[in-house]
Amino acid sequence: MPPRGTYHVSLAGFDGAASRSVVFLCFPVALAAIAILGLVVERLHGRWARPVALLAFLLCASVAWPGVVDEADLDVKWSNTFAATGVVLVLVLSFLARAPGRPPAPSRAGDRARLALGTLVVLAGAPYIAAELGFFLDGVPVLGSIFITGKIAPEPGGQLAHAVHHGHHHGMDGLLLTLTALLLTRALGSVRNPRLRAALGAYLALMLVYGLTNMVNDLWGEQLVKRGWTDWEVPSVLHPTASLAWAAMLVAGAVFYAAFFSVGGRFGRRLSATPPAA
Repeated sequence: MPPRGTYHVSLAGFDGAASRSVVFLCFPVALAAIAILGLVVERLHGRWARPVALLAFLLCASVAWPGVVDEADLDVKWSNTFAATGVVLVLVLSFLARAPGRPPAPSRAGDRARLALGTLVVLAGAPYIAAELGFFLDGVPVLGSIFITGKIAPEPGGQLAHAVHHGHHHGMDGLLLTLTALLLTRALGSVRNPRLRAALGAYLALMLVYGLTNMVNDLWGEQLVKRGWTDWEVPSVLHPTASLAWAAMLVAGAVFYAAFFSVGGRFGRRLSATPPAA
């Protein structure tokens, strides 16, 4: 596909693929890598472990710096290499942290809720999965009647375009982060340090809410606003800002953490009590 057929990229061929891969490692993969680092850091041994883990965390966290990922310009920048390098470091550390023998069994507490929510978000993310693969849902049984994708509709700037353009969407980022958070909460019980356990649980709760909010933001604009059903748009939360939207999201994350992922939460006690596999 030519670059103009996707979204805010200008490179094609191998250069375009490499550029998009680095930016993708920067966002959203770096956010997931921070959570994975929290799960493996206790299994690392040696004086080098904590400094390297801290370096990996700081590199991944650089994605939150303003301008590192700019939705209006998704070509690779030098600033993207920091978070991408952090992701590679976390990948290496995750292999080094693999202890001999069987790892602790994941907790099954809340699996029905995870499966139900995961199924719903995958269904809601169908337009973005199709966009990644380069086709519209028009004509697809059931999904084609639920979602508009190939319809020509006005963009916020006034130009006309398909309701769901081909290529990557931040709704897809939201889907990936939501599914990642749901999966990683099954391993919370393997974290022995209570402070690390609390911090990781809070981070996963916020990741879950952040992913869901980005999906809602994208779906609302493309499925409701572009249908002409409303002019109001869900505020963007892509970048950390001092806003009511971010405040509401932080509150929601705190509620999710207290209710489900904390030691005293609904799943927390059972997660903490999950014994290692024999």
